[in-house]
Amino acid sequence: MPPTRTGRGPSRRPLLMGASLITASLISALACYAVFAVWLPYDAERYREYMAAEQCPDRAATQRAEDCLRTVSFTVTDTELDGGRGSRYRATLYAAPFWNHVVPFGDPGPVLEQLRPGERITGTVWRGAIMTIAKGDSRQNTSDAPRDEAQMTAAIGTFAGLLSVLALGFGAVRLARPRDHEPFTWYPYGKWLLITMGIVCTAAGFLTLWPGWPWWLVPTVVVPAMAYVAWQLYRHFRQRLSAVPAP
Repeated sequence: MPPTRTGRGPSRRPLLMGASLITASLISALACYAVFAVWLPYDAERYREYMAAEQCPDRAATQRAEDCLRTVSFTVTDTELDGGRGSRYRATLYAAPFWNHVVPFGDPGPVLEQLRPGERITGTVWRGAIMTIAKGDSRQNTSDAPRDEAQMTAAIGTFAGLLSVLALGFGAVRLARPRDHEPFTWYPYGKWLLITMGIVCTAAGFLTLWPGWPWWLVPTVVVPAMAYVAWQLYRHFRQRLSAVPAP
């Protein structure tokens, strides 16, 4: 006689998925903590120190890394302007004895796109890194320059926190109800929640960044907004499931 099935097999996959989701939830929670407890304070402090830095004394001995701002004359040896997929904007600058850097930029203008090998430009160095370059009246920040963009960092941390809650909720339901976890599935409920989370967090980051509003407005607005969206989507998909006749 063929072996009989015990019925345990079909429940293993939901249980494994539930455990995986809870593990992912813990990872996302750690990422959220790192953003708000480490990344955000570090960037804010670095920006404050950069803005408070004074010009180095003219007669001071030049060192590789200094807390003051030093204006250095650089020679351009190469540039790279690649605006395609995975765009890269870089310039190779040389100034003896310490600074021979491949300097990254976020965009090509207004200075980088004008540079040609052999040209002489000026740059501002702080703590051993090139913060800005200047040619004539044009000035451009490098990617290493501290920026007051805590709102976007807060948006990343908020997304990680919401992702942790999402994974924890879906994982807990799968562990508690391995055979009946609708609508807590990837499609359509989880997919729509994830897409909405990304859109709302990104929009909140940009909308608070442009006028310079405090970064804490991002989680303050996004979390209740996503709680409302999650509840409405849950009601919608539960109603759809209730409308489907039982087999």
